[in-house]
Amino acid sequence: MTRAVAAENSLCANGVSLVFLRQRLRRRGWRDAKQRGILLRTMALRVLHVDSGREWRGGQRQVFLLARGQREAGDEPLVAAYPDAPLIKRLRSAGAAAASVRMRADWDIVAARRLRALIRTWKPDLVHAHDARGHAIALAALVGRRHIPLVVTRRVTFVPKGRLKYGKRVARFIAISNAVRDAMRSGGVDPSRVDVVYSGVPTPTAADARDWRSERSWSADHVLLGIVGAMTSEKGIHVLADIANAVRTEVAARVRLVLLGGKATGADQIGQFEAYRAGFVYDPQAAMAGLDVLLHPSSAEGLGTALIDAMALRVPPIAFSVGGIPELVVDGETGVLVPPADNAAFARAIERLVTDSTMRESLAQAGPSRAALFSVDRMISGTRLVYDGILAGRSIG
Repeated sequence: MTRAVAAENSLCANGVSLVFLRQRLRRRGWRDAKQRGILLRTMALRVLHVDSGREWRGGQRQVFLLARGQREAGDEPLVAAYPDAPLIKRLRSAGAAAASVRMRADWDIVAARRLRALIRTWKPDLVHAHDARGHAIALAALVGRRHIPLVVTRRVTFVPKGRLKYGKRVARFIAISNAVRDAMRSGGVDPSRVDVVYSGVPTPTAADARDWRSERSWSADHVLLGIVGAMTSEKGIHVLADIANAVRTEVAARVRLVLLGGKATGADQIGQFEAYRAGFVYDPQAAMAGLDVLLHPSSAEGLGTALIDAMALRVPPIAFSVGGIPELVVDGETGVLVPPADNAAFARAIERLVTDSTMRESLAQAGPSRAALFSVDRMISGTRLVYDGILAGRSIG
Protein backbone atom coordinates (compact mmCIF):
# COMPACT_ATOMS: atom_id res chain seq x y z
CA MET A 1 0.00 0.00 0.00
CA THR A 2 1.39 3.43 -0.93
CA ARG A 3 1.77 6.20 1.60
CA ALA A 4 -0.92 8.13 -0.24
CA VAL A 5 -3.45 5.27 0.01
CA ALA A 6 -2.50 4.64 3.62
CA ALA A 7 -3.12 8.30 4.40
CA GLU A 8 -6.53 8.17 2.74
CA ASN A 9 -7.51 5.07 4.73
CA SER A 10 -6.20 6.30 8.07
CA LEU A 11 -8.19 8.05 10.77
CA CYS A 12 -7.48 11.48 12.18
CA ALA A 13 -6.87 11.93 15.88
CA ASN A 14 -10.57 12.49 16.48
CA GLY A 15 -11.56 9.36 14.54
CA VAL A 16 -12.78 11.11 11.40
CA SER A 17 -12.00 9.38 8.10
CA LEU A 18 -9.79 11.46 5.81
CA VAL A 19 -12.00 10.64 2.85
CA PHE A 20 -15.03 11.92 4.76
CA LEU A 21 -13.14 14.95 6.02
CA ARG A 22 -11.86 15.85 2.57
CA GLN A 23 -15.39 15.70 1.14
CA ARG A 24 -16.85 17.62 4.06
CA LEU A 25 -14.32 20.43 3.79
CA ARG A 26 -14.94 20.70 0.06
CA ARG A 27 -18.68 21.10 0.65
CA ARG A 28 -17.97 23.77 3.24
CA GLY A 29 -15.51 25.55 0.96
CA TRP A 30 -12.54 24.73 3.26
CA ARG A 31 -13.92 27.07 5.95
CA ASP A 32 -13.79 24.73 8.98
CA ALA A 33 -10.45 25.85 10.44
CA LYS A 34 -9.95 23.07 13.01
CA GLN A 35 -10.67 20.17 10.70
CA ARG A 36 -8.91 21.94 7.84
CA GLY A 37 -5.73 22.04 9.91
CA ILE A 38 -6.01 18.35 10.74
CA LEU A 39 -6.50 17.46 7.12
CA LEU A 40 -3.57 19.51 5.81
CA ARG A 41 -1.21 17.89 8.32
CA THR A 42 -2.22 14.33 7.41
CA MET A 43 -3.60 14.16 3.88
CA ALA A 44 -1.77 13.23 0.72
CA LEU A 45 -2.50 16.04 -1.73
CA ARG A 46 -3.83 15.24 -5.15
CA VAL A 47 -2.33 17.73 -7.58
CA LEU A 48 -3.18 17.88 -11.27
CA HIS A 49 -0.27 19.47 -13.12
CA VAL A 50 -0.82 20.86 -16.64
CA ASP A 51 2.01 21.46 -19.11
CA SER A 52 1.51 21.75 -22.87
CA GLY A 53 5.18 21.75 -23.92
CA ARG A 54 6.16 19.44 -26.77
CA GLU A 55 9.91 19.71 -26.18
CA TRP A 56 12.22 19.06 -23.23
CA ARG A 57 13.18 22.47 -21.92
CA GLY A 58 13.74 24.04 -18.53
CA GLY A 59 10.05 24.31 -17.68
CA GLN A 60 9.35 20.66 -18.45
CA ARG A 61 12.35 19.63 -16.38
CA GLN A 62 10.94 21.54 -13.41
CA VAL A 63 7.51 19.90 -13.78
CA PHE A 64 9.18 16.49 -13.86
CA LEU A 65 11.30 17.19 -10.78
CA LEU A 66 8.33 18.62 -8.89
CA ALA A 67 5.97 15.74 -9.70
CA ARG A 68 8.60 13.12 -8.92
CA GLY A 69 9.46 14.81 -5.64
CA GLN A 70 5.81 15.10 -4.62
CA ARG A 71 5.30 11.41 -5.36
CA GLU A 72 8.33 10.48 -3.26
CA ALA A 73 6.92 12.60 -0.42
CA GLY A 74 3.66 10.63 -0.47
CA ASP A 75 1.48 13.04 -2.41
CA GLU A 76 -0.47 12.08 -5.52
CA PRO A 77 0.58 14.14 -8.55
CA LEU A 78 -0.91 13.53 -11.97
CA VAL A 79 0.63 15.38 -14.92
CA ALA A 80 -1.46 16.22 -17.99
CA ALA A 81 1.01 16.66 -20.87
CA TYR A 82 1.16 16.56 -24.64
CA PRO A 83 1.09 13.01 -26.11
CA ASP A 84 4.54 11.57 -26.84
CA ALA A 85 6.26 14.68 -25.50
CA PRO A 86 9.57 14.04 -23.70
CA LEU A 87 7.94 15.07 -20.41
CA ILE A 88 5.26 12.40 -20.51
CA LYS A 89 7.76 9.74 -21.57
CA ARG A 90 10.11 10.57 -18.72
CA LEU A 91 7.31 10.65 -16.18
CA ARG A 92 6.11 7.20 -17.19
CA SER A 93 9.65 5.84 -17.18
CA ALA A 94 9.98 7.12 -13.62
CA GLY A 95 6.71 5.47 -12.60
CA ALA A 96 4.88 8.78 -12.18
CA ALA A 97 1.25 9.20 -13.20
CA ALA A 98 0.70 11.02 -16.49
CA ALA A 99 -2.24 11.59 -18.82
CA SER A 100 -2.11 12.52 -22.50
CA VAL A 101 -3.90 15.73 -23.43
CA ARG A 102 -3.32 17.18 -26.90
CA MET A 103 -3.15 20.92 -26.20
CA ARG A 104 -2.91 22.69 -29.57
CA ALA A 105 -3.65 26.31 -28.65
CA ASP A 106 -4.84 28.62 -25.90
CA TRP A 107 -8.50 28.05 -25.11
CA ASP A 108 -8.45 24.69 -26.95
CA ILE A 109 -12.00 23.50 -26.22
CA VAL A 110 -11.30 19.84 -26.99
CA ALA A 111 -8.31 19.87 -24.64
CA ALA A 112 -10.36 21.67 -21.98
CA ARG A 113 -13.03 18.96 -22.18
CA ARG A 114 -10.40 16.25 -21.79
CA LEU A 115 -8.89 18.06 -18.81
CA ARG A 116 -12.36 18.61 -17.34
CA ALA A 117 -13.01 14.87 -17.54
CA LEU A 118 -9.76 14.21 -15.68
CA ILE A 119 -10.80 16.67 -12.99
CA ARG A 120 -14.23 15.08 -12.67
CA THR A 121 -12.96 11.52 -12.34
CA TRP A 122 -9.72 12.08 -10.45
CA LYS A 123 -10.96 14.84 -8.11
CA PRO A 124 -7.73 16.80 -7.47
CA ASP A 125 -7.34 19.06 -4.45
CA LEU A 126 -5.90 21.69 -6.76
CA VAL A 127 -4.76 22.24 -10.34
CA HIS A 128 -1.30 23.62 -11.11
CA ALA A 129 -0.65 25.02 -14.61
CA HIS A 130 2.95 25.47 -15.71
CA ASP A 131 2.83 27.37 -19.01
CA ALA A 132 0.69 29.94 -20.79
CA ARG A 133 -1.28 27.45 -22.88
CA GLY A 134 -1.84 25.13 -19.96
CA HIS A 135 -2.95 28.13 -17.92
CA ALA A 136 -5.68 29.07 -20.41
CA ILE A 137 -6.89 25.49 -20.88
CA ALA A 138 -7.01 24.90 -17.12
CA LEU A 139 -9.13 28.02 -16.69
CA ALA A 140 -11.59 26.73 -19.29
CA ALA A 141 -11.65 23.26 -17.75
CA LEU A 142 -12.42 24.67 -14.29
CA VAL A 143 -15.49 26.69 -15.29
CA GLY A 144 -18.17 25.89 -12.72
CA ARG A 145 -15.69 24.28 -10.33
CA ARG A 146 -14.69 27.21 -8.19
CA HIS A 147 -14.04 24.98 -5.17
CA ILE A 148 -10.89 23.67 -6.89
CA PRO A 149 -8.04 26.20 -6.62
CA LEU A 150 -5.86 26.98 -9.62
CA VAL A 151 -2.15 27.70 -9.17
CA VAL A 152 -0.16 29.09 -12.09
CA THR A 153 3.62 29.12 -12.40
CA ARG A 154 5.10 31.82 -14.59
CA ARG A 155 8.65 31.40 -15.87
CA VAL A 156 9.19 34.34 -18.25
CA THR A 157 9.88 38.04 -17.77
CA PHE A 158 7.51 39.21 -20.50
CA VAL A 159 4.79 41.51 -19.14
CA PRO A 160 1.57 39.46 -19.03
CA LYS A 161 -1.61 40.55 -20.77
CA GLY A 162 -5.23 39.55 -20.33
CA ARG A 163 -7.56 40.31 -17.44
CA LEU A 164 -9.29 36.94 -17.70
CA LYS A 165 -6.12 34.85 -17.47
CA TYR A 166 -4.64 36.90 -14.66
CA GLY A 167 -7.85 37.56 -12.75
CA LYS A 168 -8.94 36.35 -9.35
CA ARG A 169 -9.89 32.84 -10.52
CA VAL A 170 -6.19 32.02 -10.12
CA ALA A 171 -5.70 31.37 -6.41
CA ARG A 172 -1.95 32.09 -6.43
CA PHE A 173 0.76 32.74 -8.95
CA ILE A 174 4.23 31.29 -8.52
CA ALA A 175 7.03 33.34 -10.07
CA ILE A 176 10.38 31.60 -10.49
CA SER A 177 12.28 34.79 -9.67
CA ASN A 178 11.79 38.30 -8.38
CA ALA A 179 12.29 39.51 -11.95
CA VAL A 180 9.29 37.48 -13.09
CA ARG A 181 7.25 38.79 -10.18
CA ASP A 182 8.17 42.37 -11.08
CA ALA A 183 7.10 41.79 -14.70
CA MET A 184 3.76 40.48 -13.46
CA ARG A 185 3.31 43.57 -11.32
CA SER A 186 4.02 45.71 -14.40
CA GLY A 187 1.22 43.82 -16.12
CA GLY A 188 -1.26 44.72 -13.40
CA VAL A 189 -1.08 41.59 -11.24
CA ASP A 190 -1.25 42.43 -7.54
CA PRO A 191 2.15 41.36 -6.10
CA SER A 192 0.40 40.12 -2.96
CA ARG A 193 -1.01 37.31 -5.12
CA VAL A 194 2.43 36.21 -6.29
CA ASP A 195 4.83 33.93 -4.42
CA VAL A 196 8.45 33.59 -5.52
CA VAL A 197 9.67 29.99 -5.59
CA TYR A 198 13.01 29.57 -7.31
CA SER A 199 13.52 26.69 -9.70
CA GLY A 200 15.77 23.91 -8.43
CA VAL A 201 18.29 21.52 -9.91
CA PRO A 202 19.53 18.18 -8.58
CA THR A 203 22.90 17.91 -6.91
CA PRO A 204 25.35 16.73 -9.59
CA THR A 205 26.13 13.03 -9.61
CA ALA A 206 28.45 12.92 -12.61
CA ALA A 207 31.46 10.88 -11.55
CA ASP A 208 33.51 11.64 -14.64
CA ALA A 209 33.51 14.72 -16.82
CA ARG A 210 33.18 14.05 -20.52
CA ASP A 211 36.56 14.36 -22.20
CA TRP A 212 35.79 16.66 -25.12
CA ARG A 213 39.48 17.23 -25.82
CA SER A 214 40.08 13.55 -26.42
CA GLU A 215 36.90 13.09 -28.45
CA ARG A 216 37.62 16.06 -30.70
CA SER A 217 41.43 15.81 -30.74
CA TRP A 218 41.73 19.23 -29.12
CA SER A 219 44.87 20.05 -27.18
CA ALA A 220 45.24 20.69 -23.47
CA ASP A 221 45.94 24.36 -24.27
CA HIS A 222 42.45 24.89 -25.69
CA VAL A 223 39.89 26.45 -23.37
CA LEU A 224 36.49 24.80 -23.78
CA LEU A 225 33.48 27.09 -23.84
CA GLY A 226 29.96 25.71 -24.00
CA ILE A 227 26.36 26.66 -24.56
CA VAL A 228 23.53 24.55 -23.11
CA GLY A 229 19.85 24.59 -23.99
CA ALA A 230 17.48 25.30 -26.85
CA MET A 231 19.38 26.81 -29.76
CA THR A 232 16.88 29.63 -30.27
CA SER A 233 17.16 33.37 -30.81
CA GLU A 234 15.94 34.30 -27.32
CA LYS A 235 18.78 32.20 -25.92
CA GLY A 236 21.22 34.42 -27.80
CA ILE A 237 22.37 32.02 -30.49
CA HIS A 238 21.88 34.72 -33.13
CA VAL A 239 24.48 37.00 -31.48
CA LEU A 240 27.04 34.30 -30.84
CA ALA A 241 28.96 34.88 -34.09
CA ASP A 242 29.14 38.62 -33.38
CA ILE A 243 30.51 37.93 -29.90
CA ALA A 244 33.04 35.44 -31.28
CA ASN A 245 34.23 37.93 -33.89
CA ALA A 246 34.71 40.60 -31.23
CA VAL A 247 37.18 38.42 -29.32
CA ARG A 248 40.83 39.19 -30.01
CA THR A 249 42.16 36.86 -32.73
CA GLU A 250 44.97 35.44 -30.61
CA VAL A 251 42.50 34.58 -27.83
CA ALA A 252 39.88 33.16 -30.20
CA ALA A 253 42.52 30.75 -31.51
CA ARG A 254 42.64 29.15 -28.04
CA VAL A 255 38.87 28.68 -27.85
CA ARG A 256 36.88 25.58 -28.71
CA LEU A 257 33.10 25.84 -28.45
CA VAL A 258 30.67 22.97 -27.66
CA LEU A 259 26.93 23.42 -28.24
CA LEU A 260 24.76 21.09 -26.13
CA GLY A 261 21.18 21.12 -27.41
CA GLY A 262 19.42 21.49 -30.73
CA LYS A 263 20.44 19.30 -33.67
CA ALA A 264 23.64 17.30 -33.67
CA THR A 265 25.40 18.47 -36.84
CA GLY A 266 29.01 18.00 -35.79
CA ALA A 267 31.91 20.32 -36.63
CA ASP A 268 31.07 23.94 -37.33
CA GLN A 269 32.57 27.41 -37.41
CA ILE A 270 30.86 30.18 -35.43
CA GLY A 271 32.59 33.47 -36.09
CA GLN A 272 36.20 32.96 -35.09
CA PHE A 273 35.39 29.97 -32.89
CA GLU A 274 35.93 26.39 -33.99
CA ALA A 275 32.78 24.70 -32.75
CA TYR A 276 31.12 21.32 -32.32
CA ARG A 277 27.36 20.90 -32.30
CA ALA A 278 26.79 17.87 -30.08
CA GLY A 279 23.00 18.21 -30.01
CA PHE A 280 20.97 16.56 -27.26
CA VAL A 281 23.18 14.44 -25.01
CA TYR A 282 22.15 11.52 -22.82
CA ASP A 283 24.21 12.63 -19.81
CA PRO A 284 24.11 16.44 -19.73
CA GLN A 285 25.86 16.72 -16.36
CA ALA A 286 28.94 14.85 -17.56
CA ALA A 287 28.88 16.86 -20.80
CA MET A 288 28.74 20.17 -18.92
CA ALA A 289 31.36 19.08 -16.41
CA GLY A 290 33.80 18.67 -19.30
CA LEU A 291 33.62 22.40 -20.09
CA ASP A 292 35.83 25.17 -18.73
CA VAL A 293 33.34 28.05 -19.08
CA LEU A 294 29.61 28.27 -19.82
CA LEU A 295 28.37 31.00 -22.17
CA HIS A 296 24.78 32.14 -21.63
CA PRO A 297 24.04 35.01 -24.05
CA SER A 298 20.26 34.94 -23.45
CA SER A 299 18.46 38.24 -23.97
CA ALA A 300 15.54 37.35 -21.67
CA GLU A 301 15.59 34.82 -18.85
CA GLY A 302 13.15 34.11 -16.05
CA LEU A 303 15.90 32.45 -14.06
CA GLY A 304 18.24 30.19 -16.08
CA THR A 305 18.64 26.73 -14.55
CA ALA A 306 21.56 25.93 -16.87
CA LEU A 307 23.50 28.52 -14.87
CA ILE A 308 22.69 26.69 -11.63
CA ASP A 309 23.85 23.42 -13.18
CA ALA A 310 27.07 25.05 -14.35
CA MET A 311 27.89 26.53 -10.95
CA ALA A 312 27.12 23.21 -9.25
CA LEU A 313 29.56 21.52 -11.63
CA ARG A 314 32.28 24.15 -11.04
CA VAL A 315 31.92 25.60 -14.53
CA PRO A 316 31.91 29.42 -14.24
CA PRO A 317 29.29 31.14 -16.40
CA ILE A 318 29.36 34.34 -18.44
CA ALA A 319 25.91 35.86 -18.96
CA PHE A 320 24.07 39.04 -19.78
CA SER A 321 22.62 40.63 -16.65
CA VAL A 322 18.98 40.18 -17.62
CA GLY A 323 15.84 38.88 -15.93
CA GLY A 324 16.45 36.63 -12.97
CA ILE A 325 20.10 35.90 -13.80
CA PRO A 326 21.52 38.43 -11.28
CA GLU A 327 19.55 36.58 -8.60
CA LEU A 328 21.60 33.46 -9.41
CA VAL A 329 25.08 34.54 -10.42
CA VAL A 330 27.16 36.72 -8.12
CA ASP A 331 29.25 38.82 -10.48
CA GLY A 332 32.96 38.35 -9.90
CA GLU A 333 32.37 35.61 -7.31
CA THR A 334 30.57 32.73 -9.05
CA GLY A 335 30.58 34.02 -12.64
CA VAL A 336 30.77 37.11 -14.81
CA LEU A 337 27.78 39.29 -15.68
CA VAL A 338 27.87 41.86 -18.48
CA PRO A 339 25.44 44.64 -19.44
CA PRO A 340 22.44 43.51 -21.51
CA ALA A 341 22.99 43.42 -25.29
CA ASP A 342 26.63 44.51 -24.95
CA ASN A 343 28.33 41.99 -27.23
CA ALA A 344 31.69 43.73 -26.90
CA ALA A 345 31.56 43.43 -23.11
CA PHE A 346 30.65 39.77 -23.46
CA ALA A 347 33.70 39.27 -25.69
CA ARG A 348 35.93 41.02 -23.14
CA ALA A 349 34.61 38.68 -20.42
CA ILE A 350 35.48 35.68 -22.59
CA GLU A 351 38.99 37.06 -23.06
CA ARG A 352 39.42 37.44 -19.29
CA LEU A 353 38.41 33.89 -18.47
CA VAL A 354 40.27 32.30 -21.38
CA THR A 355 43.53 34.01 -20.44
CA ASP A 356 43.22 33.93 -16.63
CA SER A 357 43.12 30.36 -15.33
CA THR A 358 43.41 31.57 -11.72
CA MET A 359 40.20 33.58 -12.07
CA ARG A 360 38.45 30.62 -13.70
CA GLU A 361 39.43 28.39 -10.80
CA SER A 362 38.34 30.94 -8.18
CA LEU A 363 34.90 31.31 -9.78
CA ALA A 364 34.61 27.55 -10.17
CA GLN A 365 35.32 26.83 -6.50
CA ALA A 366 32.63 29.28 -5.35
CA GLY A 367 29.98 27.78 -7.62
CA PRO A 368 28.69 24.71 -5.73
CA SER A 369 27.80 26.54 -2.50
CA ARG A 370 25.87 29.15 -4.50
CA ALA A 371 24.08 26.49 -6.56
CA ALA A 372 23.06 24.65 -3.38
CA LEU A 373 20.71 27.56 -2.57
CA PHE A 374 18.63 26.52 -5.60
CA SER A 375 17.95 22.88 -4.78
CA VAL A 376 15.07 20.67 -5.87
CA ASP A 377 14.08 20.15 -2.22
CA ARG A 378 13.70 23.90 -1.72
CA MET A 379 11.62 24.19 -4.86
CA ILE A 380 9.33 21.36 -3.75
CA SER A 381 8.93 22.63 -0.18
CA GLY A 382 8.32 26.18 -1.39
CA THR A 383 5.61 24.96 -3.74
CA ARG A 384 3.99 22.95 -0.95
CA LEU A 385 3.88 26.06 1.24
CA VAL A 386 1.94 27.82 -1.53
CA TYR A 387 -0.49 24.91 -1.76
CA ASP A 388 -0.99 24.75 2.02
CA GLY A 389 -1.58 28.47 2.23
CA ILE A 390 -4.36 28.22 -0.35
CA LEU A 391 -6.02 25.18 1.17
CA ALA A 392 -5.75 26.65 4.66
CA GLY A 393 -8.12 29.40 3.71
CA ARG A 394 -6.66 32.00 1.35
CA SER A 395 -9.29 33.40 -0.98
CA ILE A 396 -9.54 31.77 -4.40
CA GLY A 397 -11.73 34.45 -5.91
